[in-house]
Amino acid sequence: MWSCLGGSADAPRSGVRVSGTANRPEHGSEHPPDCPLSIHDTTVAYHRKPVLWDVDYDAAAGKLTAIVGPNGAGKSTLLKAVLDLVPRASGRVTIFGEPYRRQRQRVAYVPQRESVDWDFPVSALDVVAMGCYARVGWLRPVSRSHRRTALEALERVGLAEYAQRQISQLSGGQQQRVFLARALAQHADLYLMDEPFASVDAATERAIVDVLRALRSEGRTVLVVHHDLQTVSEYFDNVLLLNMRVVAHGPVRETFTPENLARTYGGRLTLLDAAADALKRGEGA
Repeated sequence: MWSCLGGSADAPRSGVRVSGTANRPEHGSEHPPDCPLSIHDTTVAYHRKPVLWDVDYDAAAGKLTAIVGPNGAGKSTLLKAVLDLVPRASGRVTIFGEPYRRQRQRVAYVPQRESVDWDFPVSALDVVAMGCYARVGWLRPVSRSHRRTALEALERVGLAEYAQRQISQLSGGQQQRVFLARALAQHADLYLMDEPFASVDAATERAIVDVLRALRSEGRTVLVVHHDLQTVSEYFDNVLLLNMRVVAHGPVRETFTPENLARTYGGRLTLLDAAADALKRGEGA
């Protein structure tokens, strides 16, 4: 049984055991067919320069997983490769055993806020209603029931009173919550979020954490690109440590160790010191 069932994770192909992982069959082994997300030996390159190299990973079902690594480690690229937004040089990705194109309705994506044109003249409710398009169909009017779904999603992130506000008039934290609400309106089974906590206020961070925990309680699988090492142990069940290749992955208590962090960040002491402090606080809780 692999990590889709919330258990152990992959070991490097060299056979060396990594904290938080367990040995599995060598290259070419089968991935669980019902796994929310399986990444099979995937490489992504930009202008012939590898950004991700031979990534092999199965996401733990029904868990909150942080994707952690230094700048340039390929974290955002990993999500885009899953969504077919960037071409893969090799390998394949399956969502519940099928290619993404056949499972689009089961996947919700929250991009980085900086990648969105917030000057587009639409209201917060309009943006969230876009999450219903998979069920409504393109070029068809959004029904009253779908707008009600969108409003309920805004309520979940604490922005119902801003439903008619144009998105350019919202604060950065409010904009982030609007995109989170759009993902909620999709009623997906797999959620991919690219740094949803980046540059948000305390109220938005609390709202995002509440939503993540609610999704977990509903049995959803959530992967989050996360940059704050100090909150990994508090917010997440599992962690994927990435630096072009998978360094280690598995439950936070077993995998989020100083040894694995050193292998991921290459001795960036300020980051490692912050992580060590977080680990100490977790042990004392």
